[in-house]
Amino acid sequence: MQSQLHSTAVLLESPRELRLKRLLLDEPTDTDVVVQIEWSGISTGTEKLLWNGTMPDFPGMGYPLVPGYESVGRVTRVGKKSKLDLHQRVFVPGAKCFGDVKGLFGGAASHVVVPSDRVVALPEEMGEEGVLLALAATAYHVTQGKKTLQPDLIVGHGVLGRLIARIAVMLGHQPVVWEIDAERMNGAEGYTVLHPCDDEESKYHHICDASGQVSILNKLIGRLQVGGEIALAGFYDKDIQFNFPAAFMKEARLRIAAQWTPQDLKEVKQAIASGDLNLQGLITHHRRPSSIDEVYRTAFEDPSCLKMVVDWREAL
Repeated sequence: MQSQLHSTAVLLESPRELRLKRLLLDEPTDTDVVVQIEWSGISTGTEKLLWNGTMPDFPGMGYPLVPGYESVGRVTRVGKKSKLDLHQRVFVPGAKCFGDVKGLFGGAASHVVVPSDRVVALPEEMGEEGVLLALAATAYHVTQGKKTLQPDLIVGHGVLGRLIARIAVMLGHQPVVWEIDAERMNGAEGYTVLHPCDDEESKYHHICDASGQVSILNKLIGRLQVGGEIALAGFYDKDIQFNFPAAFMKEARLRIAAQWTPQDLKEVKQAIASGDLNLQGLITHHRRPSSIDEVYRTAFEDPSCLKMVVDWREAL
C-alpha cells in the first residue's frame, strides 16, 4: 500500500489572508496522474478578485481555497488507464484534490492529483512559458482565430491584452491598444499602443475590452462604428451598465468571451510550437513560495508586474 500524498499549497483562507499550508491530497484513481509542479502563474483577473474578496458568486466559490490555474510540472505517478508518460512535462489548468479545501482553481501547489485527460503534454523546451497556455487560449477564444473578428481596438496592455494583440498580428491585423499606465505602454510587436486621450480615431468596428473595467463601456460605445461590436474579454466584478440611447444609435452589438475550449488550447499550442505566436517578454517576475503573501501582493499591486511566476523547484 502506497503512503498518503501531501502537498504544500497556497491557501487563501479568506480575502487577503493567504499562507502556505501542507495539505493531504486525494488518493489518485486509475485515470489520474500525480504532478510535481515546477512553476505556477498568478492571474491578475479572477485570482485577484478571489484575493480581494470581490469575486462574484461563481460555481465552486468559497473559502478556504487553493487558487491557481496556470501550472506546469512533471508527472511523477501514472494511473493504469492514463496515456501519459512518467516524467512528462505537462500544463495543469487547476485541480480539485485537496479534500474539504476548495480547489478554485487548485493549481498553486507543490503537487497535485488531476485526471490525466485534463492536463496537456508540453514540449520539453517550453519550460516556464507553459504557464501562459491558458491565458493564450483565453485570448484566442475571444475571436476563435477568425480573421473577420480580429479587434481594431483593444483596451488594456496587460498580458491578456498583449496576447489578444499578438494573435491579431499573427492573423494579419494591426490593432490599436489603449493603455493608461505609462509602465505598461512598451512591448508592442506589430501594433500601436496609445493613451486613450492620444487616439484621434473615432470609428472602430471591432473593439475588445481586456481591462475588466465596467466604467469604460460608454467611452467605447462612443468610439464604435454603426453596427460595430464590443467583445468583453475581462472578468467583471460589477453589473454591466451602459448608456442605452448611445448604444441604440450605434446599433451596437455586445459579445462576451467566456473560458477557452480544448480546441482553443490545441490551436494555441500549435501556434506556439510553430513560432507563429510568441510568448516572450510576458513573464516579468519570479519568486519562490517561501514569501507567498508578498508574492501575491506584488502580482496584484505592482503595475510593472505583467505575469508573476512562482518557482516551486527545490524551494521548500
